[in-house]
Amino acid sequence: MVLIMKFALLIVGFVVLIYGADYFVDGASSLAKRFKIPSFIIGLTICALGTSAPELAVSITAATSGANSLAIGNVLGSNFFNLMVVLGVCAMITPIPVTKTLLRRDYPVSIAAMLLLSVFLMSGADVSRTEAGILFSLLVGYITWTIIDTKRHSEEAIGEDDDDKDPFVAWKCALYIICGGAAIVLGGDLVVESAKYLGSAIGMNEKLIGFTICAIGTSLPELVTSITASKKGQNEMAMGNVIGSNIFNILCILGISGMISPIEIGEANLIATLTDCGINMGVCILAYIFCITDKKVERWEGLVLLGIYLSYLVYNIMNDLF
Repeated sequence: MVLIMKFALLIVGFVVLIYGADYFVDGASSLAKRFKIPSFIIGLTICALGTSAPELAVSITAATSGANSLAIGNVLGSNFFNLMVVLGVCAMITPIPVTKTLLRRDYPVSIAAMLLLSVFLMSGADVSRTEAGILFSLLVGYITWTIIDTKRHSEEAIGEDDDDKDPFVAWKCALYIICGGAAIVLGGDLVVESAKYLGSAIGMNEKLIGFTICAIGTSLPELVTSITASKKGQNEMAMGNVIGSNIFNILCILGISGMISPIEIGEANLIATLTDCGINMGVCILAYIFCITDKKVERWEGLVLLGIYLSYLVYNIMNDLF
């Protein structure tokens, strides 16, 4: 009976996620057009922060309960999923164009954030409060830089055409963003909690549940939001959401979690964690190469990214089970 209830909650979580993402993207797109802000900037900030909320909630809970090593596993697993599955699936739906600004500013920041995290881990097998404070300070600096840079390059702004059939309504836009974001968080929470229970019931160990169900579950908002954005023709928002979420995951989530309680992974898990960081960085560079060729991510390139993720997932499952 409990299994049936958990499975039902899992389905409800998916439904809430889908509808929440739909309204959230509508509100974010309307806001972008109203203030003539490029849609990928909205993806890098509002969408990225909103869809990273499940990871933030899981990591803060882990930090306050003393299980702070879970925070870094959740972040790395989510970044894997975002880069390979979310970007891969969206590119397979329709090729994703990449702006010069994202190639020049945002994508290098995501690579640098992963590199900095690796340096912190190699220096002491943990992320201290000081290092976490540095990560969070870099987030504040990045957001400030993004806003200033966007104003300087206003020629890239969208929304100059006034042919929009739907007029901007402030209260409606705010309602869509707030309620849509809340639904994303609620749906993600339902999916993760239900999936964790179901995973335990069928005998999956804690590490495997964390890498698969937790990471995938907390990344579902990014997947649903980005796919919805792609279907609505907001391809730049989908790309911005992926890169922005990965930046927020490291700088914001690990920054806040680490300031609450230092993130210690221990010497035994250091090699595996650094391997994850290295593979993540390698795929990030590969995806960057895809982006700079023809200034877009093609369908076959999205398939390659998805294939790499599935291969890595199978490797981890086999490694844990045998």
